[in-house]
Amino acid sequence: MRHLFSLLIASLVAFGLSAQDRTLRVDYIFSGTDKSVEISLDEMSCFDGWAGRRVNTDAVPVRGNGQISLADAQTGKVLYRQSFSTLFQEWQTTEEATKVRKAFENVFLLPMPQSKAVVRVELYDFWGSIYASLNHEVDPSDILIRKVDPVPAPHRYLHQGGTSEDCIDVAIVAEGYTEEEMDKFYAQAQTAMDAILSHAPFGEYKDRFNFVAVALESEDSGVSVPGEGEWKKTALGSHFNTFYMDRYLTTLRLRQMHDKLCGIPYEHIVILANTDTYGGGGIFNSYTLTTAGHRSFKPVVVHEFGHSFAGLADEYYYDDQYVEYYYPDSEPWEQNITTMVDFESKWKDMVEAGSAGVYEGAGYQSKGVFRPAEDCRMHTNVAETFCPVCQRAIARIIEFYTE
Repeated sequence: MRHLFSLLIASLVAFGLSAQDRTLRVDYIFSGTDKSVEISLDEMSCFDGWAGRRVNTDAVPVRGNGQISLADAQTGKVLYRQSFSTLFQEWQTTEEATKVRKAFENVFLLPMPQSKAVVRVELYDFWGSIYASLNHEVDPSDILIRKVDPVPAPHRYLHQGGTSEDCIDVAIVAEGYTEEEMDKFYAQAQTAMDAILSHAPFGEYKDRFNFVAVALESEDSGVSVPGEGEWKKTALGSHFNTFYMDRYLTTLRLRQMHDKLCGIPYEHIVILANTDTYGGGGIFNSYTLTTAGHRSFKPVVVHEFGHSFAGLADEYYYDDQYVEYYYPDSEPWEQNITTMVDFESKWKDMVEAGSAGVYEGAGYQSKGVFRPAEDCRMHTNVAETFCPVCQRAIARIIEFYTE
């Protein structure tokens, strides 16, 4: 587990981070086409409390599709680093991105530095090379960093392994629930948490997690389905038909989401959509969004949390879609798929030990991308568990955040 709180504070001070436990929120706009990118700073704000990790602050457990770092302006020493993926980068692979320029919101939470610092945002291509970046300075005394005194939304803790300083904080958030449906939401939030903790290795590490259900009220019940002409007034404005894919359910309103969560400790976000239509999505270190009324709710929420929490890739595949989503001369950063370019960095040791295999077909591609097991929670909804490789990847993330 993490060190005692007093030692953690001393460590943060040594790294040049605020001893007052404050969060710096930085909002960006990522815009462009399939071949062009612009990263723009939108707004900075700050508020009391820091729910992020207090160990391994200058490193990341996996590369991700991008990274944000905070470095001391005078010495260049990295104070904090986080990896992530974005819906914008996924959109860049679509046909629409070849025809029109679009903009996407992105929000990142950083510990407030003690003195002037430089924030750097990097976006990576499939080969891990930087294809877009932005540097900007942060001065803690800047009068235009908006000071926020939040009023927390109604919420209820479902499980507390310890204090926010010691544990990974997961917010399970209501989307498309009216005031009269909040008892239903709290019950489904409990179901979601129970499903996650029933899967190894989450259950073994449950004392390192806090789960809080956040009851955001919506004017309308349900969520928007543009393909059927349905647009609802909901707390987070989520909708199906993302990228014109029927079951892809996302929200583009990340600023609004973080506004509504402010005042409640959170690092990871699971959004429950009040609908029985099948669908969802999970974006690494951004959010999970899934439908709480469908019969496959439990396996799907765990699957999508595998994406958003641990950066696991989809292990299923198509014959005619995303034909070149992963390239044969690049090794994916996700820990549960491989193109065999750098198999040593993946699960070759587990193959040699007899606890994993190599099966062709993963990452949406039937050829050239391989998964470690015949079936897994990241492959189908009928699988009962994560495969051993996914379990190891998740455990490594948990330990990185807490040890």
